[in-house]
Amino acid sequence: DFVLEAGALVLADGGVCCIDEFSTIRSHDRAAVHEAMEQQTVSVAKAGLVCRLRSQCSVIAAQNCKGGASRGRGASYDRGASLVVNSGLPPPLLSRFDLVVVFAGGGKGAATEQDKADFIISATSPSKSKRSAAEGAPP
Repeated sequence: DFVLEAGALVLADGGVCCIDEFSTIRSHDRAAVHEAMEQQTVSVAKAGLVCRLRSQCSVIAAQNCKGGASRGRGASYDRGASLVVNSGLPPPLLSRFDLVVVFAGGGKGAATEQDKADFIISATSPSKSKRSAAEGAPP
């Protein structure tokens, strides 16, 4: 008898899967994450079993900048390079994310952690006027 155990993306079906240190994921696993984000399924082929499991979930991933060959792991964000170069993620996978937030240090008016959290929440929440109109209240 064989047993098929669900991974994080399948267990998160209908919810949210949070992945830290996304840049350290093996390329095979990264392909599975890409499939899950694109097809909302995870394909498994092991021990003669071929299955497609549902993984209709949102993916939140966090990682440090990849940096160039001269920079070490966790290097600072290079404002002169593209997001693809800084993240080290292939463009097809990066395009599957609806929102990408870069926290780059050394800028003018450095934000506090609370400012960053407020920015993310306001960027992903419906506007106040849309909410009011949907509830039937005047904007």
